[in-house]
Amino acid sequence: MKTRITELLGIRYPIIQGGMQWVGRAELASAVSDAGGLGVLTALTQPTPQALGEEIKRCRAMTDRPFGVNITILPTASPPPYEAYLDAVIDAGVGILETAGHNPRALIQKAKLHGIKVVHKCTSVRHALSAERAGVDAISIDGFECAGHPGEDDVGGLVLFAAAADQVKVPLIASGGIADGRGLAAALALGAEGVNMGTRFCATQEAPIHPNIKNALLAASERDTNLIFRTLHNTGRVLKNAVSDEVIATERRPGGCEFKDIHGLVAGARGRAALESGDVDGGLVWASQVTGLIHDIPACAELLERMVAQAREIFDARQAIFQDRDRQ
Repeated sequence: MKTRITELLGIRYPIIQGGMQWVGRAELASAVSDAGGLGVLTALTQPTPQALGEEIKRCRAMTDRPFGVNITILPTASPPPYEAYLDAVIDAGVGILETAGHNPRALIQKAKLHGIKVVHKCTSVRHALSAERAGVDAISIDGFECAGHPGEDDVGGLVLFAAAADQVKVPLIASGGIADGRGLAAALALGAEGVNMGTRFCATQEAPIHPNIKNALLAASERDTNLIFRTLHNTGRVLKNAVSDEVIATERRPGGCEFKDIHGLVAGARGRAALESGDVDGGLVWASQVTGLIHDIPACAELLERMVAQAREIFDARQAIFQDRDRQ
């Protein structure tokens, strides 16, 4: 499959693994890259920029295919040393950076000065256009179905992808709500030139999380996610479990909710412990509505080959329909 995304990133298939906190490690990134997609390491999963440099070395020892690094700028009173993380990417010679979060313009400009291709992830057309003006090479845009933070506009992918394709000139990547070849075909039909998947890659053999978590994703339906932080105007989509249920109950209580009231429930360390121990109710498990489309836990290579084959079958079948109409 050849699109501007495959040409830009030097990959075989236009399928990108999302940069997921605690999950975007060398085991998963290398497997996705070896399978023909683009694997992505998550910078802030590593405790220091030096540790990120070591993780990049570890990933490079596991694959000779291109992979990227995600740096997400988070709203926090004590920000991590983002520029030092970018320096680790530059020093290691990684050629692809995924940015996300609040105002990454300075990181984008520095990365571009070093010849790095930048993919910016956002949740609205207006933010996509702003990133395009900042000089990014591609846009990854998240529909409301996605895991993580879908923004506050609540626009689903079917509309958002097409709306972005109408206005964005750089290559567009559809993200959120995609789990199989049907989603890949739909994204391409709507004007995207690639897809980004997070939750679906969590339910693969190579994902570095506990089997209990993978099985929870497998068992969940499309209705088994919660939207948290709505009252704080920082909406997040997570798997429905005891912790996310308690967060919602706290947000809905009379008198409202401040972040300090739920901080202990949503702490990143608690979520990481849940992913590693397999305690599904131990912390937040970020997941999208594609939980309703996950029916197995394949190897990454099997997943990508299956997706591409299914997408090709869909396009071939649609072409046959129009040919039949022409003959009539």
